Amino acid sequence: MPPAERTVEGSGDRILSIDVVRGMAVLGILLMNIVAMALPAYAYLNPVYGGGTSGADLWTWAVNNVFTDGKMRALFTMLFGASAVLIAGRAEAGGGLGPVQTHYRRLFWMFVIGMIHAYFFFLGDILVTYALAGALVFPFRRLDARLLIGLGGAVLAALFAWHMSDAGQLKALQAAALAPGAGPAIREAWAQASQGFIAPPGFAEQATALFRGGFLEALQARAPVALALQVAIPFDAGPEAVGQMLIGMGLFRMGFFSLGWPTRSYLILILFGYACAAPFTAMLAWLIHQSGFEPLRTHELLVWQSLTRPFIALAHASVLLLIVRAGVLRGLVSRLEAAGRMAFTNYLMTSVITSLVFCGYGLGLFGHLSRFQLLWVVAGVWALMLLWSRPWLAHFRYGPFEWAWRSLVQWKRQPFRRAA
Repeated sequence: MPPAERTVEGSGDRILSIDVVRGMAVLGILLMNIVAMALPAYAYLNPVYGGGTSGADLWTWAVNNVFTDGKMRALFTMLFGASAVLIAGRAEAGGGLGPVQTHYRRLFWMFVIGMIHAYFFFLGDILVTYALAGALVFPFRRLDARLLIGLGGAVLAALFAWHMSDAGQLKALQAAALAPGAGPAIREAWAQASQGFIAPPGFAEQATALFRGGFLEALQARAPVALALQVAIPFDAGPEAVGQMLIGMGLFRMGFFSLGWPTRSYLILILFGYACAAPFTAMLAWLIHQSGFEPLRTHELLVWQSLTRPFIALAHASVLLLIVRAGVLRGLVSRLEAAGRMAFTNYLMTSVITSLVFCGYGLGLFGHLSRFQLLWVVAGVWALMLLWSRPWLAHFRYGPFEWAWRSLVQWKRQPFRRAA
């Protein structure tokens, strides 16, 4: 039987291959998010601040650094751009809300839900960034596919250049602040500039104590970090999301996510991603380790790693797309498809579940597990997502949060249960 490319969902068609890749991405994102959920926030950037830097913990950091850090998020973001084009096309063909109304209503409610998510459940929320970036990229959706990819690449290249320039200025500022006789103004300037990657004294201890407390204490710990990340959106996460969404739009228009490419093209992407981009990233990870995870050097090398993220992400996607095309591993593909169809629900429920596991109003495990030990929590959440999504969709048209989101966008209760 040839691989199915479309399934029926609600009142419209869904592209199976897109849902399968989205399912992989929403699972993969947890490999990195779990660090910020279970350890002080700076541990996400540098394992010196939590999770361990030797043995199995070091290998866990290294493998994630090369294959998942930023890559799964990049893939998820590209798929968001692809979905914007897909949903706009359906809106144009339908008789309800037009594409502009549909898109911007979706983004408005995504922003609202994202704000709740960021402050009450997970400080590393991506929904607010998607809402802001999605508002910017939508008018470009009709451009030629290659032009969209070129524009996205240009945005990412400009962001890389800006970050490299910033890293050079930080290095000069650090040298000035550490020089003999440096004045208090220079030292204060360095202290302020380095807050993005060097934890303030006592940060880890304070965060751990608060997250092990009650709900209000966890909110107190979460709020300043969530706010700092949102303030930084226009300078970091926002441009990155814009670039990746534009690339995703272009790739969708070219048929990449819907199995429209020849097998040879997918194999070329896999070869480049794993034989070129991944080894380069691994070399940078080795240099980070060799530096002893010195914060400024680590920051600079992580900037260099941003160059390879899209290629490794697309290599991951290409492997899964070829599996779908071959019609093998159908049980896994089916469960990934269901998890991808419920990606919004699974993403949010992951934060709810992990907040109950790590915060003091739940099991209170914040700061107790090493980076390697956190993989057991990841495996448990993955199993839950893969086991519950398909049975749920056998009885309901959408995931619960997808249904609520659609109802809010349409401002009318949408059908939920499937007909008997």
